[in-house]
Amino acid sequence: MPTFVAALFTPLLTIILPLFGLIFAGFACRKLGKLGPNASSELNRFVVYLALPALLFDIMARTPWSTLDQPSFIAVFGIGSGVVFVVTVLVRLRQSRHLADASIDGLNAAYPNTGFVGLPLCLLAFGQSSLAPAVIATIMTVCVLFAVAIVMIELGLQTGKHIGTTMRRVAKSLVTNPLLIAPLAGALASGAGLHVSGGAEAFLKLLGGAASPGALVALGLFLGEKTDARHAKTASVLVALKLVAQPLLTWWLAFHVFALPPLWAKTAVILSALPTGTGPFMLAEFYRREAAVTSSAILFSTLISLVTVTLCLTAML
Repeated sequence: MPTFVAALFTPLLTIILPLFGLIFAGFACRKLGKLGPNASSELNRFVVYLALPALLFDIMARTPWSTLDQPSFIAVFGIGSGVVFVVTVLVRLRQSRHLADASIDGLNAAYPNTGFVGLPLCLLAFGQSSLAPAVIATIMTVCVLFAVAIVMIELGLQTGKHIGTTMRRVAKSLVTNPLLIAPLAGALASGAGLHVSGGAEAFLKLLGGAASPGALVALGLFLGEKTDARHAKTASVLVALKLVAQPLLTWWLAFHVFALPPLWAKTAVILSALPTGTGPFMLAEFYRREAAVTSSAILFSTLISLVTVTLCLTAML
């Protein structure tokens, strides 16, 4: 087992290190003045309005509804991430954090990088049969959890004197939000049996493929513009929740409450142990919220996960 884990650690580095390479590319461009102070926000808007919607639509359109018929796995992964998200939001609200910022902090603690890191890592560790649970977890993370956070952010921002006015503003923002419309449209296309092919498929692949790299470069640009150590304590707590609390809760649910099949249980735990994805940073930048905590949480969780994910794999294999 140790030999296998040692052999797995090198490929894990090849998955994680490109993340840092993209972050450093943005960081260097900002520090060297090759990209201006608005580059991070503008690149992030490209990701939010074009690249990520294309990726979300493509994922949902290519996923048959029957693939999602795994209630026990959905419950395990959903409760694991949902509890961490809700607890984090409630604690941050008690600390007088704005609902929009508390929602982003909730994502920092509960939003695993299932797409960019999880899919190749599961394929490497558990083989082809682990891709089904990995895809379900990705959909739950980038569509469901992401959508819940967006709704809460909108509720926090669209405040009015009357509840009716507030709800109308929220509804208007939601129905025009590409990060909600795209996966819904993809799900409807899948349910209707429509298949995207030819030039349309190539278009979605090219545009969607720019989502993760674009977000990581934007993160690097932001880090090159702002460095603030005041948020280190908060970020460290969020990282601990992400890399320790969430996988432990998921492990308990997978093995002792729902008794998932071994492969599905192990995959759920590994996916929950992944570092924070770029989704929270996209929302922080898009909604013009303070992104210092978020950028630190993503950066540190990705670095520390080299150790924690390897330990988790050692226990699972």
